[in-house]
Amino acid sequence: MHTVSGGEVAGILVAVFWAILVSFLAVALARLAQTLRATTKLVADVTDQAVPLLADASSAVRSAQTQIDRVDAIASDVQEVTSNASALSTTVASTFGGPLVKVAAFGYGVRRALGGRKEDMSAAPAGESRSTVIVGRTVPAARRTKRKKG
Repeated sequence: MHTVSGGEVAGILVAVFWAILVSFLAVALARLAQTLRATTKLVADVTDQAVPLLADASSAVRSAQTQIDRVDAIASDVQEVTSNASALSTTVASTFGGPLVKVAAFGYGVRRALGGRKEDMSAAPAGESRSTVIVGRTVPAARRTKRKKG
């Protein structure tokens, strides 16, 4: 029989240790390779889906830019129309405003003159006081008549 020396036992232990270590490393590398394959497949799938999405997003942005340009053109046209309407309103007011005010004042004066004569002709019944409404206020008849001095 052969006796095993201490060096041989140490060599066997080191060989077993290295075998276990290599086995663990092989398992870890196999799992890492599997993870890398899954990651590669995932990246490929994302790329396949992202390219059409990016194309759609790009066309949507182009369409939005076109619409914004149209709205900008419409806004500038509206601003021009508003400016023209303001100028027209100012022109009409300056052209017709003065004469219309004069005609209205003349008409008011004529009505007032004719209305005053009618009041003098048709006196109020005795004991009944008349009142006049001016802008939401009632003015008693006593305040409407002019007081005579003397």
